Formats: sequence, structure tokens, C-alpha cells
Amino acid sequence: MSTQPSTESDGSAPDDRTIRIWRAHWQDEIDAQHLYLRLADSSPNREKRSLYRKFADVERQHIAIWERIFAEHAIAAGARRPSFRARALAGIGRILGPRVLHSVLVREEAAEVRGYLSLYRQARPGSTAEALQRLATESAHHAETLAQMAGRIGEPWHRTRTGGLLRNVVYGFNDGLTANFGLVAGVVGAQVDVNVIIVTGVAGIVADALSMGASGYLAAKSEREVYDHEIAMEREELRFMPEVEEQEIALLYQTKGMGEQQARDIARELMKSPEQALEVMTREELGIAEAHISPFREGWITGVATAIGALVPVLPFLILPLGGAVWTSFAVAMGSHFGVGAARSVLTGRGMLRSGMDMVLVGLGVAALGYFVGDVLVTHLFR
Repeated sequence: MSTQPSTESDGSAPDDRTIRIWRAHWQDEIDAQHLYLRLADSSPNREKRSLYRKFADVERQHIAIWERIFAEHAIAAGARRPSFRARALAGIGRILGPRVLHSVLVREEAAEVRGYLSLYRQARPGSTAEALQRLATESAHHAETLAQMAGRIGEPWHRTRTGGLLRNVVYGFNDGLTANFGLVAGVVGAQVDVNVIIVTGVAGIVADALSMGASGYLAAKSEREVYDHEIAMEREELRFMPEVEEQEIALLYQTKGMGEQQARDIARELMKSPEQALEVMTREELGIAEAHISPFREGWITGVATAIGALVPVLPFLILPLGGAVWTSFAVAMGSHFGVGAARSVLTGRGMLRSGMDMVLVGLGVAALGYFVGDVLVTHLFR
């Protein structure tokens, strides 16, 4: 959570704002338990199923912790029900596979860590502060474990980057839908033959898909090159400054709570294998791994998602007469804008309804402007 309440704790009644934030955390724990159970049901790997069930059990304990806090402050807890957003995420996981939810869950757990740490810093010493410390610690463990399963190393609550399959699909679809909807609206406003609308729309599909696919590929390639450069620099440091790097490795382990002598012994052993030491340094110091980004995969997923989004406003013109196709295209595009806005809320953390309506307004604006431009061009320039 990014909110910063003035938390009341033991011995005094929390204000309304604090209660709302407490309830939001309680609901987040309910949602997390629901998602971990669904992941356990759908994962083909026995070890991961066991891990997800353990996570779900910890979330159940977190729910109970919050309900004890509520009881201490005479706050009614209410029924434990997963939110619509959590149920929608579980459905996405069933369709696209459990891995698609990893980046979302990492972000959610990381947000919980930040929120709990903020609450803990402002809480008075007592049982509530102790509970918040436990909640933050266990959420941090979940976030780190999930990040490692997704090939990301480090403390994810210090990161701002979101990624993965779901991000590429949502933003690619959104770009294709919005851009081509405006293009189709423009040629409809120009009052041209239906064949011209279809040709224009198909050309838009191809252009949008290629553009977004190339952008996704180049962005991932550039990021990979940056990481490769950092890894190469670390390899040279290990070669020319082994004593300094050995001290750094020892310090890294000490910051994780290991004793000084034990950390030095491990660092000394690691330095006997330069490649193993490099792996540790890139993972622990730089927070990256050598093989984690596929530019081709990023590019084609984004491109295909863009093409599907761009097809939405064109499809009615392929199967319906012009009059019916115009209104059907408008209705389907508006519904799709709402849907993609709701899907984006999975990545942004905003409410589904608000995010969906924001996208509907964007779609209406793009359509109105496109139609106006097409009408003006025909009326004042070509006639």
C-alpha cells in the first residue's frame, strides 16, 4: 500500500482512515489466500503445489492476526470473501497458466511489505506493532520466494518495474484497440465505401502489430544489453580485483544476518570458482540473472496481442452491412475498452470499475476525434 496513515495502536481508538486501511490489508490477505489456493490447484509441479498451500496457510494466519487486531479495537471484521478482482485473477491464471500470476503476486506482496512497514514505523510499541512486524517479515519472504520463482532476484518491494506475459498482452491489446478504433472512426467519418474501411482497418492491424512488436523486441533487447554489460563489468572486477570482490560477497551475506566469520568462509569458497562467484554477485549485488529476458518472446507476444486488439473494431465490417457494422463496431470497441481497462487494474492496483470507465472515456475521445477529422477532411478539403 502506498497510503501513509497516522496509525493508532494499542491503548487508543484508530480513526476512520486507519480502519479503512486496516480493512484493505485484511481484504488483501483474503485475496492472497484465495489466489495461492487456486495456484495450488492448477500447478502441475508437486513441490510448487506444496509451497502455494504453505503460502495460503500463512495468509490464513495473517487474516486471523488482523481479526484479532479488529477485536482488540472493537471493529467488526465481516465475512471472509475474495474480491471480484481476486476471482478474476484466478480465472486468468486458469486460462493462461499459474506463471502469469507470479509478477502480479510479487507486486502485491511487495506492496504489502511497504504498507506494513509504514504502519509499523508509526505504531506505538505493543501487540499491534508486533503483529505488523510479523506481517511485514512474512510478506517479504513470500515476495522474495515468488520473485526467485519468476527469475527475479533481490528485494522486490524496492523495485518499480512490472513485467511478464500479462503486461505485454494487456498493453499490446490496448494499443491496437485504441489506435485502430480511432483510424476506423476516421474513415467512417469520411463516409467512404465499406471496402475502403476494411482495407484501412486491415492495414492498421498490420502496421500496429509490427510497430508494437518491434518496440517490444527492441525494448527487451536494450534491457538485455544493459544487463549483459553489467555482468561483463562484474566479471572483469572479479578478474582484476578478487580481494575486493571477496570482501563484497562477505558483506552481502553479513547484511542478510550471517555471522562475519561464516560469511568470510563462504566468500572464500565462492572465489575458488569465478563463474559461481559471478552468479552470486550478479544475483545478490546487481539483482539480475544472466538468462531472464527473451527479446523475441517479448516482441511476438506484444505484436500478436496488438493485432487482436486492432482486429476488434474491424471485425464487424467483415460480417455485417455497413449500417449495422458501424454501431456494432462502436459497441464492441467500447466493451473491449472497458474490459482492457479492468484488466489493466490488475497491473496498476486501481479499482476495476474506475479503470474500465477511464478506458471507455479514452475510447470515446479517440473515436470522436477520429470521426471529426475524417468528416472535416471530406467536407472542407475533398469536396
